[in-house]
Amino acid sequence: MAGDLLPPEDGEGFEIGLKTELFDQRLVATLAYFDITRQNVATADPTAPPFLNASIATGEQRSQGVELDISGEILPGWNVIANYAYTDARVTADNRFPVGNGLIGIPEHSANLWTTYTLQDGDLAGLGFGLGFNYVGERPGDLDNSFRLDEYFITNAAIFYERADWQLALNFKNLFDTDYIQGTPISRVRGIEPGEPFTIIGSFSLTF
Repeated sequence: MAGDLLPPEDGEGFEIGLKTELFDQRLVATLAYFDITRQNVATADPTAPPFLNASIATGEQRSQGVELDISGEILPGWNVIANYAYTDARVTADNRFPVGNGLIGIPEHSANLWTTYTLQDGDLAGLGFGLGFNYVGERPGDLDNSFRLDEYFITNAAIFYERADWQLALNFKNLFDTDYIQGTPISRVRGIEPGEPFTIIGSFSLTF
């Protein structure tokens, strides 16, 4: 009936994967395949007059792909975390948007890397440095796929000093002040969120 609340969305999915240890168990690698389907997605009601802007819960969206994660300590004091994902996310049933259109803000390719090194010996033992990269590929700007958001690549860094029960750190986000679009848009002119500019964050933590 008109004015009734739509039923909640349903979701189902599954994931399978492989896990292995490399380089004398210093690194752990996980490769996974995932398949997630959202049902009861709100979509336009084809029986209602256009001026009502009515919706019914008959839409469906599906995301599937593979993800590779690697983490561990390559050498004493040298740690790494890396991730790559391939995602195929599309409309699979809808009364307004064509089946096969990509989902808003979901890139086909994305990757992250974060590595740190902490000095192990000498007067500067506990002093560490970090360097990381984030890559996000092109992604649809709306469900019509009428425009796309550009890919972006940003660099992050850190310097820290840690002792047994405390740590002092400076984090440098978007080191080269790259311009990019981060947020999922509502339209071309409303809801597009620019990425964070070059930012320095200081922190101090104490463990009791």
